[in-house]
Amino acid sequence: MAGLRQTQSVESKHKLSNTLRNWLPILHSSLSELGEAMAPFVEANPVVEVESGYEENFEKKIPKKIISGSVSNSRTEQIEALTIQQRTLHEVIDEQLEAPLFPTPMSQEIAMFVVSNLDEGGYYEGDSEDFCIKHSISLDDFEKIRLRFAHIEPVGIGACNLAESFIFQLDSAEISDSGYTLACEVIKNMQEIHSYSSQKHFPEVMKVLGTFKNPPAIEYQEDSAQVVPDLMIFFNEDDSIEVKLNDAYYPTIKIDTDYAVEHEFISQKIKEAKSLVDALDMRKATLYKVGLMIVEYQYEFFTGGAIMPLTLKTLADEFGHNPSTISRAIANKYIACDRGVFTMKEFFTTAIDEDVSNAAIKEFLVGVVKAESREKPLSDMKLLDLIQENFKVKMVRRTITKYRKQLNIAGSSERKKLYQLR
Repeated sequence: MAGLRQTQSVESKHKLSNTLRNWLPILHSSLSELGEAMAPFVEANPVVEVESGYEENFEKKIPKKIISGSVSNSRTEQIEALTIQQRTLHEVIDEQLEAPLFPTPMSQEIAMFVVSNLDEGGYYEGDSEDFCIKHSISLDDFEKIRLRFAHIEPVGIGACNLAESFIFQLDSAEISDSGYTLACEVIKNMQEIHSYSSQKHFPEVMKVLGTFKNPPAIEYQEDSAQVVPDLMIFFNEDDSIEVKLNDAYYPTIKIDTDYAVEHEFISQKIKEAKSLVDALDMRKATLYKVGLMIVEYQYEFFTGGAIMPLTLKTLADEFGHNPSTISRAIANKYIACDRGVFTMKEFFTTAIDEDVSNAAIKEFLVGVVKAESREKPLSDMKLLDLIQENFKVKMVRRTITKYRKQLNIAGSSERKKLYQLR
């Protein structure tokens, strides 16, 4: 009997070891990547079949004329040929920051400053005066260099506003001399555009302006990918709060336990398949527990309040895991509630210092933008200065830009246009 118990104990530990080995990559994957994470465990296992709960038909996004072209006889190679990663905006610009446009060290430094102060639309929103003071140059000299961005691809990048971006694009457009003169007038007075409709070259001008990019970096802005939440948190009719797993998008694992051949190899593969099912169940259980903890610690948020400071260490201690493991576990995971869809990481705000959380920074940021001048919205640099002054902390501009995007607040140039429209 003692030998039997020892054998069962070894088998139990072996099963747990297999499950844990499978669990980590499955836990760390986003819901849309689960099938890919499970692939290494499935491909070499003849008794397992996986039906994806989240599968996009990639070919539907590609015109049939292209996908059926003569790229290759292999459908896989056709798709790979059409999904080469696009270069980023900064990679495209960096290749152009040299002679003849920027032949001197100072001209290159100005160009780099302009690039580092582009908003997400490609508009320049840097503090030119501050740069000029620090480098002992005149604003005119600075502007002469900045205006050379009219010759940078994509055309329109580096302009201060929509009108200037259109002027940049007009300089490289195919248009008659008379049309060019009228276009300049139209661009300067866009709010009164219909007053030019009777002029001879107006149709030509409108046809050309219709080809311009607005904003100039529109081709490089990230597509808003579909977000599928792992968890849904909502109130029932009796005001009780419920945490629910989004089971519909989980893959289904089917195991053929009645495999025709009885062999030790098949028995082993069945065991491995069952440990894969256990790992998937562990993922569900872990994320469900995370959801329960979020509700416990952030209950005020779900009733209309703010997200409270909560470190990953608190969560890690509850699970008995390292904070870095938990950090990877909640990465690319989303929660849907009646206030919208949020990343799990947003509920575990890290502290800027002992007394300030990034939730407080974000709340301050929203208030400042609501109260800003409609004529001159605050740039990210100005927002950074206000936050550092108010909270007595040291931060960098890109952090403010990241927070602003997370709050769905447009850049200063876009906000100005929205205010004008209203």
